Amino acid sequence: MCPQAAAGGRRAACRAPGAHNVCRLLSRRAHGFYAKDAGVAHRKNLGLLRKIVCQESTKFKNVWTTHSASPIAYERGRIYLDNYQCCISSIAQEPRILYQKPKCSKSEKIEDALLLECPLGEMLPSPSDYKSSLIVLTVRNWLLRLSADSGEILEKIYLAGSCCKFRYLSWDTPQEVMVVKSAQNKLPAAARQASIQQSVLFYLAVFQVLPLSFIGMLEINKKIFGNSVTDVAVSNGILIVMHSMGLVRLYNFQAISEQFMEQPFDLGHEFNWNGQVGAVGKYPFGLPCNIKITDTPPLLFEASSLENAFQIGGYPWHYIITPNKKKHKGVFHICSLKDNALAKNGIQDMKCCSLEPDWIYFHPDMSGRIIHVGPNLIKVLKLKEVKNNTDQIEIAEDFTIVAKRENSVSLVSEITMYDFEQYTRVLRMVHLDNFCCNKSKQILV
Repeated sequence: MCPQAAAGGRRAACRAPGAHNVCRLLSRRAHGFYAKDAGVAHRKNLGLLRKIVCQESTKFKNVWTTHSASPIAYERGRIYLDNYQCCISSIAQEPRILYQKPKCSKSEKIEDALLLECPLGEMLPSPSDYKSSLIVLTVRNWLLRLSADSGEILEKIYLAGSCCKFRYLSWDTPQEVMVVKSAQNKLPAAARQASIQQSVLFYLAVFQVLPLSFIGMLEINKKIFGNSVTDVAVSNGILIVMHSMGLVRLYNFQAISEQFMEQPFDLGHEFNWNGQVGAVGKYPFGLPCNIKITDTPPLLFEASSLENAFQIGGYPWHYIITPNKKKHKGVFHICSLKDNALAKNGIQDMKCCSLEPDWIYFHPDMSGRIIHVGPNLIKVLKLKEVKNNTDQIEIAEDFTIVAKRENSVSLVSEITMYDFEQYTRVLRMVHLDNFCCNKSKQILV
């Protein structure tokens, strides 16, 4: 072999996946090998963390524990306790309190929240827009934007009066378009006994974020979408309508908003709407319902799935469902959105026996990978073309994380106690004992 070929072979071996151990990768990072591309640096850092977490010699040590009677939320290095009244930073060696707000009344209780981060390369109207903030929804239909570091109120919008109860926040497009959804409208018992019909099931209010601007509000009416509607969502420009028999129907939300928009409105501007005069997003008027769907929009896609479990993702586009029979609970089918064909190895079934069922979802990093989580196993799957058949896609295992359990009496006792204390949430912060070069890293479990 000529010297040039030998050198090329050595370089190829160095570039081969898994050719470096953690120490070598850390050394290369310290010498600036990945400095020219932020994406490469981020992937390498995640690869380092994966190697450390997965290796059998890694030991975890409890460095901090807290309890909360209400759900504990975690967003980008911040832990939220007591209905978002307390914020703790988890980035330091030991967690520290960023802010602690006074105990709020039931009328100020926060129903849901989303973390809002500054978009890159855009000019924003206020200096506070360049820092992370928290969008929260209160019981009284107030939408508030809070500073993520201090809890200070930066913006407030009144959504609606007593006609509906807004309860849920979600992303249509992450960090760009936000959806506020009401609880399902239900008539009082007296009205039902009087045979009064309720046709409006849900309200959806849609906002562009940073700067916060109102796109529109619409009703989900059973006269348009049918009597069997049980839930609704908006994601990636798609209106998803779920029905009681497990049917999931998809519609083009952008086309709906363009076709049925009666009049656009700006937050804070005066308006005269159906005999009401007020300011958009101000108390007591709130937001006008300016998207009126008068006819059933064109159907894009429909599928039948147990408990309406349905997800779309990957490249090329695929969807995940559970066959609509109770005996198939815990079985997931991964199919092509193009022709509904089941992918090769597309049936995923862990056959686990546990108090909590396994669950599956497309990775939120838009990589197309699929995360399948069981009681003691995490599988990371990927879509890939079948060899010698580019028209067919198969599901391949990328890597697996196994949680080894000790069959000790103390562990059994702890699990039993957890069953009795099911309403108490426990959060622990641990660090990796043997992180290379004696540097500790924290992860949340």
